[in-house]
Amino acid sequence: MEDIYAKFVSQKISKTRWRPVPPGSLQTADTFAAGSWDNEENYVSLWSIGDFGNLDSDGGFEGDHQLLCDIRHHGDVMDLQFFDQERIVAASSTGCVTVFLHHPNNQTLSVSQQWTSAHYHTGPGSPSCGSAPCTGVVCSNPEIVTVGEDGRINLFRADHKEAVRTIDNADSSTLHAVTFLRTPEILTVNSIGQLKIWDFRKQGNEPSQILSLTGDRVPLHCVDRHPNQQHVVATGGQDGMLSIWDVRQGTMPVSLLKAHEAERGRNSTFLSHSISNQANVHQSLISSWLSTDPAKDRIEITSLLPSRTLSVNSLDVLGPCLVCGTDSEAIYVTRQLFS
Repeated sequence: MEDIYAKFVSQKISKTRWRPVPPGSLQTADTFAAGSWDNEENYVSLWSIGDFGNLDSDGGFEGDHQLLCDIRHHGDVMDLQFFDQERIVAASSTGCVTVFLHHPNNQTLSVSQQWTSAHYHTGPGSPSCGSAPCTGVVCSNPEIVTVGEDGRINLFRADHKEAVRTIDNADSSTLHAVTFLRTPEILTVNSIGQLKIWDFRKQGNEPSQILSLTGDRVPLHCVDRHPNQQHVVATGGQDGMLSIWDVRQGTMPVSLLKAHEAERGRNSTFLSHSISNQANVHQSLISSWLSTDPAKDRIEITSLLPSRTLSVNSLDVLGPCLVCGTDSEAIYVTRQLFS
């Protein structure tokens, strides 16, 4: 990968997210948000990228990421999502969830809304309201769903000061990430290797489905679903394994893809195998990710960053554009991911 640009920002970056382009627009991604962690002062910031490789009037490269604005953030930024074109939702290690509003006229960020105690510990050994990190957030306008170290799930709406719904004891372990399967359904991953599907149309505190790798309690740290096939889900584990799941059937992953030895590993081993029988699924419905032999579908793994980079904490892809943040206090961007 040649056209990848690094910007050193003097902050450890925990999260990076592209601002979504307007529906129907032909423009490519040109603005992203970043959040920092493990610094004396943490920030949520908004950045602009220009035309890579073209010289500007001062003789510098327009492609260099330019800071538009930033704002102090109390605690580490644990997750970051765009709610819409102007608003960004940030999850904090203090248990707070904040909606920031971007003002393009004077390039500033302000606090639009805040739920200060969205996540907290209770019970023996805990203070009356001991904060718990909010570990994940996902948005589907007008709804915002958060999960945390306290095993709690919150459903917020942007125009409500209180949670619309809270599942207090959703999980006895830490919930690490959350995504929407479809509007009323979410999927969470936890620290004991489980995926749980929750349907907000149903009352009660029980998940509608639980999936896990039998006998394996390796924490799952991230989850995402296929953009067009909502039943295809990918999770990333602490052991460096990418697991592909079909939530329509069974409770185990369909295939495992291993690209490094652990969460901070840097070798380029590629190993794949199937652990599920797809014989009952009509062939026309099978995604290439669900093939019983991923190697036959020529799944390729390409190393994008220098091998000496410290932990890559976050990445986001929008069209051909990639942005990622690292503990080496650098943000990397490319607009030609698939070239």
